[in-house]
Amino acid sequence: MKTLLPLIPPLLVALFAGPAQAADSQVAADWSLSADGAYVLDQRAGLAWPRCVEGMQWTGKTCTGQPLLLDRAEATALASDRWKAEGVGWRLPRATELQRLVDKALSPPGLNPLLFPAAPGQWHWTSTANVSAPSVNQYTYGNIAQSRAGDGARQAAMINGWAVNLSTGEARGDAARASKLPVRLVRLMPVGAAK
Repeated sequence: MKTLLPLIPPLLVALFAGPAQAADSQVAADWSLSADGAYVLDQRAGLAWPRCVEGMQWTGKTCTGQPLLLDRAEATALASDRWKAEGVGWRLPRATELQRLVDKALSPPGLNPLLFPAAPGQWHWTSTANVSAPSVNQYTYGNIAQSRAGDGARQAAMINGWAVNLSTGEARGDAARASKLPVRLVRLMPVGAAK
């Protein structure tokens, strides 16, 4: 016990120093809040996440309003428009990035409400492409003669996209691109925001 006593003050300093941290023991050390509290910073991945989905507004304490529900093309266009308007590289997250937000230590699992208050726990759009569709040359004579452009998996990739359920962390590549889902954009963490 005597050897642990010198370690306690540095541990306490590490707990309370740095950017504002959510006051929950479930929050891992690699998650913190921006100085203004509007963003969740993923120190390990170097990403900044708005605390609210698109369509909702951060009040300084919580997210208010209604989530904007968009199809896959609208979600992609929104990210591009926001990038152009703000000059910041907003984009749709990859499926693995969105899955990382799900805290499986919570019961039931989902987004940590201290980091992402009033967050809809449903399917959200990602930028992940269908990686299992084989590459097929649609211009090969045999494909043209038989009026086919590839197998069913490749054709499904054209009408489906990837989404992540933020209540469970499940990712699926069969979400119809016309489905209206919430969007949580992401960007690289601003310079100087790291611990």
